[in-house]
Amino acid sequence: MNPKLSGSLRILLITIPDALQLPTSNFNDDEDDFQEFEAFDNDLTPRGFAPAGGSLAVQNVDMLRQRNSPKHFTNEYDIENLVVRRGQQFMMQVTFNRPLADGDDFQVEFLIGSNPTASKGSLVVVTFGDRKGGPWEGEIVEHQGESVILGITPTANAIVGKFRTYVAVVAGSGMQRTKRDTSTDLYVLFNAWCAEDAVFLANESERREYVLNDYGVIYQGSLGSVVNRDWIYGQFERGVLDACIHILDASRMPIYDRGNVIKLVRKGSAMINAQDDSGVLVGNWSNDYSMGQSPTSWTGSVKILLQYANTGVSVSYAQCWVFAGVFNTFLRALGVPSRVVTNFSSAHDNTGNLKTDLIFKEDGTPDERNTRDSIWNYHCWNEVWITRQDLPSGFEGWQVVDATPQETSDGHFRCGPASVKAIKEGLLCHPYDAGFVFAEVNSDLVFHKRDRFGTLTPYRVETDLIGLAVYTKALNGNSPVDVTLNYKYPEGSTEDTATMTRAEEYGCERDHSEIPDNPLSVSIHAEQVPHLSVLLGQDVSLQVNFTNRSISEKTIKAHLAGSIVFYTGVTSNRFKNHEFSVTVPGTETITQVIPVPSQEYTPHLGSQVSLNFIVTGKSEEDSVTGIKVLNLLTPNLTVQLSGRSRVRHMMYMTVSFTNPFNFSLGNVYMAMEGPGMMSYRRRYYK
Repeated sequence: MNPKLSGSLRILLITIPDALQLPTSNFNDDEDDFQEFEAFDNDLTPRGFAPAGGSLAVQNVDMLRQRNSPKHFTNEYDIENLVVRRGQQFMMQVTFNRPLADGDDFQVEFLIGSNPTASKGSLVVVTFGDRKGGPWEGEIVEHQGESVILGITPTANAIVGKFRTYVAVVAGSGMQRTKRDTSTDLYVLFNAWCAEDAVFLANESERREYVLNDYGVIYQGSLGSVVNRDWIYGQFERGVLDACIHILDASRMPIYDRGNVIKLVRKGSAMINAQDDSGVLVGNWSNDYSMGQSPTSWTGSVKILLQYANTGVSVSYAQCWVFAGVFNTFLRALGVPSRVVTNFSSAHDNTGNLKTDLIFKEDGTPDERNTRDSIWNYHCWNEVWITRQDLPSGFEGWQVVDATPQETSDGHFRCGPASVKAIKEGLLCHPYDAGFVFAEVNSDLVFHKRDRFGTLTPYRVETDLIGLAVYTKALNGNSPVDVTLNYKYPEGSTEDTATMTRAEEYGCERDHSEIPDNPLSVSIHAEQVPHLSVLLGQDVSLQVNFTNRSISEKTIKAHLAGSIVFYTGVTSNRFKNHEFSVTVPGTETITQVIPVPSQEYTPHLGSQVSLNFIVTGKSEEDSVTGIKVLNLLTPNLTVQLSGRSRVRHMMYMTVSFTNPFNFSLGNVYMAMEGPGMMSYRRRYYK
């Protein structure tokens, strides 16, 4: 049998209902609304005589979805109800039993959550005459016989969520209301187009990218081998907006806090992970995903959010890019400008200082048992755009928020919003969690030797190996944009020195050990054989360069450790231990080539595709250490469309994969989805 496996999957792309039931909000819909007729107190009397023509009554209410949605940039939401953005006028049409006359009085009422009250902003009364109403503005825009077109403007700090709508006619002894009608329910979102909204973003191209784009690219791998992962945010797909509101309901977040973007994104950061609050996603950084789906199998956020909203059970499993992708959908669905960023060589500092401590045994091998800090090949988080009225001027703009459960913040696994500008300046006194993010991009890497008594002696400090680059998706394109200088000044610059000094003043501890000058250094370079690209399943050639800056010859006893590592830097399997010696003449560099055949590492890979090589060496007086993380590139899928691409017409998609390895593949899953065209689908090949 030919060990190669090639195959193709032909899929018919048609619009079909998702198998999952569409979610509805629970706590938000636990209403006890007003009665249809509400009598006035006995001491109240009518303002004047009843107008001629009989009592006024409401015949119909139309939220004018087709007219309003394009102006509010919400026409893409696959929802029957009207979706608007706060701080911006929308229209609604009310048809009465007769034309309005002088003396007629009516009002529109918007209610959200259970027990709505005007003092909390969850009951809003809009009036259209001299009588004072609530904070939302209302005006009669047009008379059309028995109908009137009303213009209503929610405040720029209105509660975000799903409102119930009523029209009440003021009669002599009370008010007569319309019946409960779910078709008139109104979704109110944050508004990046409104200058008074806390999420106002002035640039139109950025608004279209960071609020309206339902597709993105998340960057993974390592700086020398960046990998693109496509992600379907799908914030406009049917059920997704309700699912995001359900997340807030499940968190029991007070309704009246949901207009505060800082509180909302902080709550969302906690709820996207399930670590301590039964949130959306369960994190798993192992090779065992038998109780759920592997994090690498997800193609977008839609299935995850619908599954959580319909079952109430946390979805398994996620790693940082999944947390970031789903959080980005949550934010954009609610109108918050957001983007996913990737920090390459990201420090996870368990001790809360600016030192990432790597510990080695006396023989130079890594002491994994006693090393608590780790360096992630990459880490994905989110940025949100907020004006930050709670901070001094100058700290508005992009703020870091992170849903990956790493450390607790105020008792919950969450992070942010932390001002990127404050992080760059080292002003870590400002909330929230700026110190933790600062360490992720600025930690010093400290190498320690541990003797048999447990004493640690630092022998090397690297200040430029953490936070090598921060990438995000470009506007109107899929290429990466380097935003590292948003987070930090160039290494070693005067501004960088000042930033680090300020960070220490605010409690971030750095290493100030006096390390003697070391004339020896080592670097590792990897080259694929016979290609320059690093391809999974091929042999690797390591070039280890030892440099001697002294004038005397040095003989170095060296050790190479090769491991399969999770992208978090944690070792999965050790596959290579190699001892060797090299003599380096004074002021010269000697290269030692070490082959790594594919059969040495492929049996240990599991779901990981990162190799970590550590070379440690020691002469009579000096010690050296070099680290190389090698991210192996995986084969691509080929996607081809056939048939005419026309709305409401069938077309075909052929997805093919050719196995490049010299062994058969088993238990293969292929997953795909397309926003607006097809829901998440998964195919299994035994």
